Amino acid sequence: MVRLRLDLSYDGTAFRGWATQPGLRTVQGEIEAALATILRLDVPPQLTCAGRTDAGVHARGQVAHVDLDDVDPAALERRLRRLLPADIGLRALTTAPDGFDARFAALERRYVYRICDAPSGPDPLVRGTVVAWRHALDADLMNDAASHLLGEHDFASFCKRREGATTIRTLLELSTVRVGDVLETTVRADAFCHSMVRALMGALVAVGGGRFEPAWSGQVLTAAARDTRVTVMPAHGLVLEEVVYPDDDGLAARALVARRRRDE
Repeated sequence: MVRLRLDLSYDGTAFRGWATQPGLRTVQGEIEAALATILRLDVPPQLTCAGRTDAGVHARGQVAHVDLDDVDPAALERRLRRLLPADIGLRALTTAPDGFDARFAALERRYVYRICDAPSGPDPLVRGTVVAWRHALDADLMNDAASHLLGEHDFASFCKRREGATTIRTLLELSTVRVGDVLETTVRADAFCHSMVRALMGALVAVGGGRFEPAWSGQVLTAAARDTRVTVMPAHGLVLEEVVYPDDDGLAARALVARRRRDE
């Protein structure tokens, strides 16, 4: 048995998220089905990913692993690229180092959320990855709001709860810059819970649009309960850009720590 690492990108528009769901098109389902076809398996092999993206969310730097009987990674990579649909890109397929776990060995995940607040809307060529917003947004106010959210907290106010899963996360970065008519918000954390990034964006947008003072975001956080004034922003503006791992020597230790700390 060999563990393989898959570096992936995908356009999430036509997918119901990463995770396999019966009767629905998902990223995991498409890749597993392709692997089963190539390897002539009756039961598809199971992929484990670094972060399960929601329906409509894109990825440029997703990472997954799969355990297979002895295979030639280079040959499998060529065949898998030919078989995968056009909205999934296999950037690399390699033998994983000892101790590698795509989910638990990750140190952090980096997402970017993009919003266009120009009256004309986003460039039609990028409308699938940039959210159109009707009201002008102030990046400085959004960054002030973000400062109240950084660090290790219980982010229950910004998550859809899953039974048995913790909502404690360490938010490493939440910063917004304006690039022309587009605001790009970088979000880095050790891990994220369900819908967390899009809910965080909802709070930033509420402040950036002048509805609330920046300190309001901290009040939402400390309440530890979902606030109806926080909009979960549209999925298509969100891209998983990168997953960061330790050096090979630190993989096993990192995975052990992560398993102890959280269920997600």
